[in-house]
Amino acid sequence: MGTNLQPVQILAPGQNLNSYIQAVNNFSVLSAEEEKELAEKLYYEENLEAARRLVMAHLRFVVHIAKSYSGYGLNQSDLVQEGNVGLMKAVKRFNPEKGVRLVSFAVHWIKAEIHEYILRNWRIVKVATTKAQRKLFFNLRGAKKRLAWLTNEEAKAVAEDLNVEVKHVREMEGRLASTDMGFDAGADDDDETAFQAPSNYLEDTRYNPAVQLEDADWEQNSTNNLEKAISQLDDRSKDILQQRWLNEDKSTLHELAAQYGVSAERIRQLEKNAMKKVRAMIEA
Repeated sequence: MGTNLQPVQILAPGQNLNSYIQAVNNFSVLSAEEEKELAEKLYYEENLEAARRLVMAHLRFVVHIAKSYSGYGLNQSDLVQEGNVGLMKAVKRFNPEKGVRLVSFAVHWIKAEIHEYILRNWRIVKVATTKAQRKLFFNLRGAKKRLAWLTNEEAKAVAEDLNVEVKHVREMEGRLASTDMGFDAGADDDDETAFQAPSNYLEDTRYNPAVQLEDADWEQNSTNNLEKAISQLDDRSKDILQQRWLNEDKSTLHELAAQYGVSAERIRQLEKNAMKKVRAMIEA
């Protein structure tokens, strides 16, 4: 394979993206015959080693796709990691009998995961909430080549191209052009502009004694209920919740997987089930 990085490190690039890219480029590209052989082992025999090799051989392709989404101001490593999730989903669903290469099948899954991540994180206020809006969001950013607003003719051309109404193009263009306002005034704002910050227009009730007492009672009651619910879990579930949510230095799924000798996915399932039980006991 040409690299000694662990699978966890490969699927989660971390901060040193250049080293990650160098590492994934060391994995050999599969020939059509090799890919088909591995895909058949996975599809018919559920061979996990075959799945791992298929994933590793296509990680460089995820990096290539993720780079095309660098204009959203998001961490490139996060985009790559989300794309890797899409790649793993594609490998799991790949049918070698369809007669297409994995790279052609996987591109949809990789882009879908990256799209979802961008829409969750690009703006505090969601810019696209429906399937049509999401399509318009990404296509309009690609179609708009300059900073100026689209002319009527350009807006009409984009609408026809994407099979949407012109008013939807204008609405999305406005969302893309808008900016998020900070709650507090900026450090460099002068007296003439600082007053526009939303914090100056909202009533501050934090120091109302009645509100403080109510909040304290609610917090104490919630803490007691949580402790009581957790105490009824088995030891392993309690420990997983403790290390994942309650400790100051929280453990990762992979760290707990190594501790208990199971997969990270199994730890995630145990964590989910424990949280479900705790929630049910609190709400009972």
